[in-house]
Amino acid sequence: MKIVRTTYLSLGTNLGNRIENLQSAIDEINISLGHVLKISSVYKSKSWGFDGEEFYNICLEVSSSLAPERMIKAVLGIEQKLGRRRNSQQGYNNRTIDIDILLFDDEIIFFNDLKVPHPEMLNRRFILVPLSEIAPDMIHPIAKKTILTCLQNCKDLGVIEKVNSVLTRPISLVEKFNYIAIEGNIGSGKTSLAKRIGDDFNAKLVLERFADNPFLPKFYADEERYAFPLEMSFLADRYHQLTDDLAQFDLFKNFIVSDYFIFKSLIFAQITLPKEEYVLYRKMFDIMYKEIAKPDVYVFLYQNTERLIENIKKRGRDYEQNIQADYLEKIHKGYLSFIQSKEELNTLIIDVSALDFVNDENDYQIILKQILEFNPG
Repeated sequence: MKIVRTTYLSLGTNLGNRIENLQSAIDEINISLGHVLKISSVYKSKSWGFDGEEFYNICLEVSSSLAPERMIKAVLGIEQKLGRRRNSQQGYNNRTIDIDILLFDDEIIFFNDLKVPHPEMLNRRFILVPLSEIAPDMIHPIAKKTILTCLQNCKDLGVIEKVNSVLTRPISLVEKFNYIAIEGNIGSGKTSLAKRIGDDFNAKLVLERFADNPFLPKFYADEERYAFPLEMSFLADRYHQLTDDLAQFDLFKNFIVSDYFIFKSLIFAQITLPKEEYVLYRKMFDIMYKEIAKPDVYVFLYQNTERLIENIKKRGRDYEQNIQADYLEKIHKGYLSFIQSKEELNTLIIDVSALDFVNDENDYQIILKQILEFNPG
């Protein structure tokens, strides 16, 4: 798991609907950077270094697992998304949104254009006033003084006025869900997505141990002979793994993400087993299913068959290379039938056929936003 650090940001805007600009930036930060913990009051001040409309400024406390280089890229992406257009002109100018990284825990960072602590923060009351509101006892790593003391020593005489507007702190994935299960057909990217979410949100990651199953290569070579032992071994492994990991729920920050749910066993068994063997299998499954904790949200990644086959060939597992399109379509129909029959499972279907969430950050953020905005019934 990544190290989670506390980061302080300064946000400013002087174009358009300034409150909407700030709220939009907060919402995007909560998705792209990390969990927004605190939001200061909104403060109004004159434009700094040029003649322009008055600025609205706030500071945020954010818990993030992003490294500095990824964080600055995410910040620039949010600014651009919200309409900021940087140009080659020297000096200050009007902007829809301006996001500065002020502090990154107690670290001192010089990375390309990123300098932390922000080199001008101690000279600007419009930064120190909102920052001292949410982090008065935070020690500035260079000045070696608290933020409140830095504010008291600040020589800036600019007038800072509190605005009678309240911004909303968005809920993060960690707050909203305790257990997320991600499912999909073979090659849909469920494991890649689970790993990314687990890494970014410091979650307990539960991954299916399919690579250790000795029957899997044999099944792909002779389905009729090895279908029943394969499905029974999968069922036993999934049951033991989920009961063991979910029983330790509180030990892992109350947030678990898995790349499968046990009902997957029944879907594949329906396809691979003859009727008599399936009846026996179903009896065993029903006993185990009652004992398994259900996820807060069951995310199903829909991927069209052509893309599935491309992904399977790309990842290059020898025993998967002979999987046919009709087999994948049977699995897909099995999932849809299951989803339609289990309304209480809080299912979120996301079409990822046109998304590359492994290599495209924007596509990954699209998926995160859909999960975050999902409201279980």
